[in-house]
Amino acid sequence: MDPWGQPAGAPIPQEPASPVRPFTVTGGRTAPRMQLALEALVSSATATHYDLSGRPPEHRAISALCRQVRSVAEVSALLRIPLGVARVVISDMAAEGLVHVHQPQLDAGKPDRDLLERVLSGLRRL
Repeated sequence: MDPWGQPAGAPIPQEPASPVRPFTVTGGRTAPRMQLALEALVSSATATHYDLSGRPPEHRAISALCRQVRSVAEVSALLRIPLGVARVVISDMAAEGLVHVHQPQLDAGKPDRDLLERVLSGLRRL
């Protein structure tokens, strides 16, 4: 069985492509307001009862998804949106106080030990 619960060799299930173009989600912007590393962690800053009904669907989806801490790359993959779009939307949401972004700390070019341990732990779970 593969990760999608399908027999080995079966085609990967695909959702229909969204009719909305990525540049419409970001208002045509391609650069985020802040630099976001792929491994930057994102957590929702809104409570479950906070009304996001007036927000774009991407904001609602990211807020719901990030009730558990997720990396920028995970948000992009799980929501099936391009990484550049995810970065722009997440940085906009951080500027509005809807999410918290926890950037990895690099010590003189050396990767953070905690980050490496989390990556190793995630790889072992695969």
